[in-house]
This record gives sequence, structure tokens and C-alpha cells, in this order.
Amino acid sequence: MQARAEPIRYDLWRDLSISAVAAGFVTVLVGFASSAAIVFQAAQSLGATTDQISSWMWALGLGMGLTCIGLSLRYRVPVVTAWSTPGAAMLISSAAGVPLSAAVGAFVLSAAMMMVAGFTGVFERMISRIPGSLASGMLAGVLLRFGLEAFQVLKTQFGLGLAMFAVYVLARRLASRYAVILTLLAGVTFSAATDLLKMQELALQWAKPVFVAPTFSLAAVVGVALPLFIVTMASQNVPGVATIRASGYDVPISPTIGWIGAVNTMLAPFGAFALNLAAITAAISMGREAHEDPKRRYAASVSAGVFYLLIGLLGATVAALFAAFPKELIVAIAGFALLSTIGNSLAQALREETEREAALVTFLVTASGITLLGIGSAFWGLVAGGVTLLLWKR
Repeated sequence: MQARAEPIRYDLWRDLSISAVAAGFVTVLVGFASSAAIVFQAAQSLGATTDQISSWMWALGLGMGLTCIGLSLRYRVPVVTAWSTPGAAMLISSAAGVPLSAAVGAFVLSAAMMMVAGFTGVFERMISRIPGSLASGMLAGVLLRFGLEAFQVLKTQFGLGLAMFAVYVLARRLASRYAVILTLLAGVTFSAATDLLKMQELALQWAKPVFVAPTFSLAAVVGVALPLFIVTMASQNVPGVATIRASGYDVPISPTIGWIGAVNTMLAPFGAFALNLAAITAAISMGREAHEDPKRRYAASVSAGVFYLLIGLLGATVAALFAAFPKELIVAIAGFALLSTIGNSLAQALREETEREAALVTFLVTASGITLLGIGSAFWGLVAGGVTLLLWKR
């Protein structure tokens, strides 16, 4: 039986527990450690300065914190949000050469589309028009380069790459949930032991929001905003909804997506490129580890929101920390963190035999990195796959 999101009055202080706080902390730690490097790379690829990268962390932390706390308290159900990791990966591969102001305009437009899709109730109908195999093929194509680059680290830093890969494989076998965290710790330890870390200028700093006035161009709208919207909705929000329902909760999806989009729209000029429902990390706050009573597990997602707010406030320190890491460490941890996503995306893309050819075309065109008319490969991958699927069925 599902635990429906009824307007029952609960006492947060009574429902709060050590296990809930711990589950909230692990939720944030796993989500942050597994993909912060990708967000950092995305900001750098768009030419963001150190202060602007700090602002990205501030905006993302604030957005995730507010939505986790607000939605969880509103529905008394564990609602966990996250930044769009595939969206950040797409920015690295598809937004190269796009001015930062134009990219911010694309962030605003993508978030506004999510808000409208949520509040109008057309979210599920809109996503259903894009075959899941093509969306998965596009996602796999976007992420492929990260998996390849993780192993190319062996060319320049063989010891670092080998140590991280060995820990990753062992951790996936023995402690799968913490594999990425343990791999990151192994990379940091190896870098510290071999004097690869540059920690001299690292200091505790509070983040300061930096406003970037959005501009709009056809290339950014078609090549960044639309693929970002599709990737976030199809590969993040859809699994997020599935996770909530599989955990036995019934959350009003349309207003939930709408409010996430609204918060995202307001924070986009400060660097919140894409916010969405979490899936993998959300399961931590929705499991028995958070609380034996399913009706009290919302305290875990509220706790996660508080930790996200702290990360946002310390965004400058986070940006400086990743700047102190060797480039190979960031590339490797990003690739290893995305291996399972790449595998799952390929499996989903090639599962249906009647759509396999079109999905493969989508994957290859996207992975090629081609840019036509100033528009990135993610869009052209969907176009090529859609045309192939249409002709194949006819």
C-alpha cells in the first residue's frame, strides 16, 4: 500500500532522528562527491571565472536546499532534488563556444519550460512523445567521452589512474553505494602523497552570488536549452518520479516539478543550470536506513536540504578545493561516476529491437560531437534518430 501525501500534521522535531540526519548527510555526500567534478568542468568549459563557479555552487546548493526542505515539509514525504548531472555533462560536450551569457539564457529558458510543463500538467504527456530509446541513446552519447577520458588518465598519470580504477572496481563489488566516494578518497590520498595537490591557497570562504545577465540566441536555444530540458526531464525527472513511487509514496508530481522549475528559473542567472528530482540519492532518504516508519522519513530529506544549504554557503571553498585538485583526478572521478549511467543508458537504448537502429544512430551522432549551424551534437543526434525511427517504422 502506498503512503499517500495527505495533509496530516506532523511534528518535525518529534520525527527528526539521528538515523534521519545521517541518511540526509549520506544523500548529500554521495550526490555531491559523485558529480561535483562534472559541474565544475561544465562551468569551466563555458569560461566561468572562479567567482562565477563559486556562485554556481551557491545557487545550486540554495536551490536544492530550498526545494528539499519546502517540498518535503509541504507533502510530509521525502522529496530529494539534485542538479542535473547529465545536463552538466551535456554542457561540456555541446555548449563549447557558447558565451556564458547565452548559456545562462538557455538555463533560464530550460527552467521556465520545466515550470510550465509541471504546473500545466503536460510533463508526462510531453515526455511520452520522445521515445525512451532515443533519449537514452542521446544521453549515452553525451556521456561516452567521460568514460573514455577516465582511462586516458593512464597516459599522463598512470599511478593515479590505476589506483582510482582499482579502488573503484573493488568498492563496486564490496560497497557499491560508496564506490565513488572511496574512489575520490583514493585519488586525493594518492595526489597528496605524490605532491599533486595544490592546497597552499585553499582557505574557508563564503560564497558570493554573481549575477550574469542572460542573453538569447538561436544557437543557444536550440543547441543548449532544448537538449538540457529534454535530458533533465527524460533522464532525471522521470527516474525521480519512478523512485518516489517505487518507494511507496504518492507525491503530486505536477506541482512538484513546477515548483522545482520555478526555483530553478529564479536562480539560473546565478549559475543554477538545471535542478530536478533525484533518483539514486533519493532512495537513501526513502529507505529503512532513514527511519523504520515511512511517514517519518521526510525528516531525512529535510536534513539533506539543510546540508545542501551549507554546501551552497561554502561554494567558494568548494570551487577552490576542486581547483587545487590535479586535472586528471577530476577527469577520472567524473568518468568512473558515470560508468553505470553510461551502461544503463546503452541498455535502455538498445532494449527494443524495433528502435535499436534509430537509438544507435542517435548515440553515434551525439557521440561524434559534430556542430552544425552552431548547434551541438545532442540536438542533431535526436533529429537523426527521430528521422531514422520514422522511416524504419514506415
